Amino acid sequence: MKKEQNTSCPRVDIGGQAVMEGVMMKAPRAIAVSVRRPDNTIVTKLTPYTPVTEKHKWMGLPVIRGVVNFVHMLTMGMNTLQQSTDMLGIMDEEPTKFEKWLSKKLGKGIDKIVMATAVVLAVILSVGLFFVIPELVARGLKALMPDPGMNWLINLLSGIVRILILIGYILFCCTVPDVRRTFQYHGAEHKTVYCNENGLPLTPENAQTFSTLHPRCGTSFLLIVFVISIVLFTLVGYQGTNYFLRLGSRLLLLPFVAGISYEVLKGLAHSKGKIVEWLRWPGMQMQRLTTKEPTPEMLEVAIVSMNVALHGLPEGCETTPEGYTIIRDYRVTDPSYVPEAAEAPAQPVDAPETLKEKAEEAKEAAKESLGADEE
Repeated sequence: MKKEQNTSCPRVDIGGQAVMEGVMMKAPRAIAVSVRRPDNTIVTKLTPYTPVTEKHKWMGLPVIRGVVNFVHMLTMGMNTLQQSTDMLGIMDEEPTKFEKWLSKKLGKGIDKIVMATAVVLAVILSVGLFFVIPELVARGLKALMPDPGMNWLINLLSGIVRILILIGYILFCCTVPDVRRTFQYHGAEHKTVYCNENGLPLTPENAQTFSTLHPRCGTSFLLIVFVISIVLFTLVGYQGTNYFLRLGSRLLLLPFVAGISYEVLKGLAHSKGKIVEWLRWPGMQMQRLTTKEPTPEMLEVAIVSMNVALHGLPEGCETTPEGYTIIRDYRVTDPSYVPEAAEAPAQPVDAPETLKEKAEEAKEAAKESLGADEE
């Protein structure tokens, strides 16, 4: 049975994200991204980080900080995914003529254009799946149940539709092999975070003993968002029959839903008690869909990111032409690691001719010694 932390996490939270063949770890002052390349080496990149709440104190206020964090994690998540792909070095093919033309016309690199397009498509897909379709369902239910007293039931059912769409979407993603591997790295991230929170040395053996389910996971956050949205949409959302007003009011309330959900997530993660465990349970179970058991090699990548985010890059490592640090042994990222003493160099082996000469000399010496004994 895998160990779980006492689920009361330290106040200095180390968060992370699974990326393509790797893990990102975010410490209070730095962000580290590490991936394992096809040649089995690990490359890592360290980026200094200053919380926006230090520059703008008001952004650290309750609820507001949740909105800020939600937007930050979305933008950082997309950038990190693109960065991990670049670090893998698998997308270095020559751009097509159309890509070159598009890049020239827009004045930006093709990678930025692709990323911007991906963000736009992701937003459209999210709005379509989690707002447009559920509100169409709500519109149909409204026609069947026009009584204003049934609004709570309509909002509840449309919220359940959102949750079912989310589960179906995740299950569909699980059928893609690359996504399944990313879910394994997601598990490696959680196990490594647990290992660090429990004060154990960061090794694959120690990390493997922990659960892949963590109370601060983004999957739990999504479920909390959907539950809070049901409550908020019922209390202050537009309840009329105009479909576009219903949809618009839900989209306008989304930042408040995200802010409140963030506070709920942190409160549940840092609290103890049976009631807290029951409230946390649904989100933890949802993580069984988005996390898988990692291999020891995947844990090594997560450990590299954790150590680099906390302690910085190790000295004396090679770098790639792009400037990424090459890690050939995950242990070198631990400041307390002391390399084993180098083995004594092997003695040089004599050439066959030299061995033959030495054998002849030994025979002559033996003969002389025999002659001396006879005398």
